[in-house]
Amino acid sequence: MKEVQDYYFKKAQKEGYPARSVYKLEEANLKHGFLNRGGRVLDIGCYPGSWSLYSAKMVGPQGLVIGVDLQNGKRRVEDGKARIEFIRGDIMTDETSAAITAFAADFHVVLSDMAPQTTGNKWSDQQKSLELSRRAFDLARKFLAKDGVFYCKVFDGEDCKEFFDEVRRCFQKAKIVKPKSSRQESREIFVLGMGYKGNLIGGTQVVDKSNDR
Repeated sequence: MKEVQDYYFKKAQKEGYPARSVYKLEEANLKHGFLNRGGRVLDIGCYPGSWSLYSAKMVGPQGLVIGVDLQNGKRRVEDGKARIEFIRGDIMTDETSAAITAFAADFHVVLSDMAPQTTGNKWSDQQKSLELSRRAFDLARKFLAKDGVFYCKVFDGEDCKEFFDEVRRCFQKAKIVKPKSSRQESREIFVLGMGYKGNLIGGTQVVDKSNDR
């Protein structure tokens, strides 16, 4: 584990990313190709910014990345990359949702690498993680464009299958991803939903957004 951790930590430093977590996104994107040129990306729980930086590189100068976090961040504009706009706010509030809407009505990709402050109690930590993941999914259903993609971290455990099934019903394809860069002892997994169909209300498909890629 130590060698793997050192490898990804040093790789992130060398490539200019503030955290090794970037490779958990890169691995999924290289395999499934959901960060496309010109795309709009909503990065929930973005601090310290590795996922936003990688997304900005992938979607290019015609794209847009909106990062949201409780901690401070900053706007970034770099040649050859999408601009990154930062919102400091609590994703549980309507105010933060409105602030996102001010930048874009919908997004091609919604990302969440959020994790709770852990206590050491596995059940409690997993439930807190699940609460964050469900909120990220609520925002995905609100903001995703047709055929959009949702990639979200959650701690594996009780009720995780129920959450996955909820996601699966709203997407053409869904799967569980365990990146190689995740630490072996970590309980984190990632839920990937591809091809957003919309909410299912009473068995009827309701597409919230109709903009194509």
